[in-house]
Amino acid sequence: MNIIEAIHDPHLFKPLFKDLATWQSWQTFLKALFGLPMSGDDLTLCRDCTGRRPPPTAPFREAWAPTGRRSGKSFIAALTATYLACFRDYTPYLATGERAVVAVIAADRSQAAIIFNYISGFLNSNRMLRKLVEAERAESIDLKGRVSIEVKTCSYRSIRGPSYAAVIADEIGFWRSEVDSANPAVEVLRAVRPGLATIENSLLLCISSPWARTGPLYEAFNRHHGRDDSDVLIWHADTPTMNPTISQKIINRDMLEDPEMALCEWGAEFRSDLETFLSLEAIEAVIVQGRFELPAISGARYFAFVDPSGGRRDAATLAIAHKDKERIILDVARRWKSPHDPAVVVGEMAVVLRSYGVSRITGDRYAGAWPSQEFQKHHITYEASEKDKSSLYLDFLPLVLSQRVELLDLKPLVHELRSLERRTRSASRDLVDHPPRGYDDLANAVAGVCARLGTRPIQVVSVEQASF
Repeated sequence: MNIIEAIHDPHLFKPLFKDLATWQSWQTFLKALFGLPMSGDDLTLCRDCTGRRPPPTAPFREAWAPTGRRSGKSFIAALTATYLACFRDYTPYLATGERAVVAVIAADRSQAAIIFNYISGFLNSNRMLRKLVEAERAESIDLKGRVSIEVKTCSYRSIRGPSYAAVIADEIGFWRSEVDSANPAVEVLRAVRPGLATIENSLLLCISSPWARTGPLYEAFNRHHGRDDSDVLIWHADTPTMNPTISQKIINRDMLEDPEMALCEWGAEFRSDLETFLSLEAIEAVIVQGRFELPAISGARYFAFVDPSGGRRDAATLAIAHKDKERIILDVARRWKSPHDPAVVVGEMAVVLRSYGVSRITGDRYAGAWPSQEFQKHHITYEASEKDKSSLYLDFLPLVLSQRVELLDLKPLVHELRSLERRTRSASRDLVDHPPRGYDDLANAVAGVCARLGTRPIQVVSVEQASF
């Protein structure tokens, strides 16, 4: 039974759809993916979305689907994973005791939970499929036939080893790692491809909303879209094409408010107004290898910038630096992960600040009144920055490019700086920020203290002279 037959079977997948007619475009995509026969309407849509003239006649082992938001990507990813796990026999390709793995890799745990809930619901709501389940755990399901469905987050370390019947990469355009890489998609793909090679007709399926014109999603689109002879399928479609139930009024409203964002989110267009803020080469040129923190020295005047946090979602960060001749030396860059108690963190920051003779600090101007009140309890004056985050980053940029700063060798800091994106605005200044699902709390504090020192003359005051 092919996947389209399973979707239309009232005893299998058909009950999962409220209105199967609204999923016609995704059915056409699946026909193209698995090399199934197409109708006239299917052929027209396939040409529009793939740029290919002849329709595919054989299944693909690799496919990428940059499609708009709310188009049904996660549902289709879960459905495809369930079908491949339940309707194919992989035992001829497995060693004794080995299991074939159908892996759904998501950007983060919350996204992984959405897909896992879909898969679990598909299996447990169907009497026939439920009989295939041998064991169900928090993030995996074992099925008869030596097949396991596993839902993972995008960590290239944890996915090596298995023989993969399929790897479905959900929202691969937004994969971010807190420490290891600015875009771990490359490492994840390198890690899973050998596991896919051992099973015939295995599948790598990458489904995602597009974002910037960088990374594996854009590279695959640029290399394979519209290529009749390519063995990689690219399916590029906006939200209304894939999900006709989305209100056009919502899309039109977003187009008026932010055309670039709307074209990306709903139109599935890669953004033309984004670029990498700092290259890896520029960052590495100002990193002092093996230097993780410097002790306070007599004769130096230290400055600090903090990025406070309410403790629930964002990290709280502290950066301390001083000026030595014409170079800005970063001495401290610390981060308190969430969740945490903000009052406790401020107290710990105060201990560090006092050890460097700092009694006046600058901080994020959007933090509200509570940081000033909390730091005052420790006899430290908190001043909100006159400049916003983007302005601080733009002031920080020439300091890095001219190598007038020395930064600490901290992986989280390097990662956050690498991840920063610069958005060009024609009517106003550029905006610099972390990407979706990314972080820049540590980078913000470091940029803040360096930018402040970059505009100040050198003043030498010993630590012992600082007043409290």
